[in-house]
Amino acid sequence: MLIVVLAPAGAGKTTLCRDIRKTVANLAYSVSYTTRNPRPGEMEGQAYHFVSELTFQQMVDRGEFAEWARVHGHLYGTAARTLETVLDRGEDILLDIDTQGARQLRARYPQGLYIFVVAPSMRELEGRLKERKSDAPREIARRLARAVDEIAAWREYDYVIVNRHLDEALRQLACIIEAERCRTSRLTLT
Repeated sequence: MLIVVLAPAGAGKTTLCRDIRKTVANLAYSVSYTTRNPRPGEMEGQAYHFVSELTFQQMVDRGEFAEWARVHGHLYGTAARTLETVLDRGEDILLDIDTQGARQLRARYPQGLYIFVVAPSMRELEGRLKERKSDAPREIARRLARAVDEIAAWREYDYVIVNRHLDEALRQLACIIEAERCRTSRLTLT
């Protein structure tokens, strides 16, 4: 099963995706490619594959991405080969991506599971973005403006998690994944 967790910047999707892999068994993780610089503590191949714009564009030209988009001035993409390899093995794979990428994946993998994460309020979202101390005020304003449009499209997804408290949001995400693993349309019994 393709499990896509998406959210506006600052809603907590990356933290949820990191922590859910510690609590839900048999869950592969897709490491995205990006042209942005690493943030403090991010390691190559764990947080992202950090590449140049030229390398990224060459990958686009070769059709290597299942989805890709320009987000907040940087390119992000998911390698199609990674997804296909894991899915062909019959394993579940978790993706942490933005709404543009999720729309592309929905067209390519309509049977996937699409989970939208939001902060409890715009004020809370703004506070989280400022707390990260990784973006200038102008960038935070741009991310907040984009969040309004992203949140307006919440009905496009299968589930919504309001991330008020990390522990509760993590429990909800685990419950959604486990329930979907039991869905009769996803089972192959012999």
